[in-house]
Amino acid sequence: MNDLTKKQQRWSREKYRVMFHSQKHYNEIREVLKRGTDLERVDQLIEEAGKAEPTKGSICNAYQHMWGYFKKYASEEEREVYISMLDAFIDDKVGSEELLAYLNQLAVKYEVEYLLQSTILK
Repeated sequence: MNDLTKKQQRWSREKYRVMFHSQKHYNEIREVLKRGTDLERVDQLIEEAGKAEPTKGSICNAYQHMWGYFKKYASEEEREVYISMLDAFIDDKVGSEELLAYLNQLAVKYEVEYLLQSTILK
């Protein structure tokens, strides 16, 4: 497997976890990947991102991107549950883990392999 393929696979597994922690790091990694860089640099940036304290905004952004995989397939009830849980998270009534568990449940139900391979769900 060549270095480009390794970088692409690594990024596809890590991008939502990075987005969860830091939009700044997410954008930086995308840029260095476009310009071309070695796998070690990508790994370093991913590790740095994982140390960043997530904000409500970064968490919501990551979850909304993940929700995008289900919006065509999810039932109206599932959509309402997601919206309700997201609102409850914003209002500090549920933790981010509960919302993530629901997204994981949907990923399993709808067999969204891309998300199931993502480190944010592991």
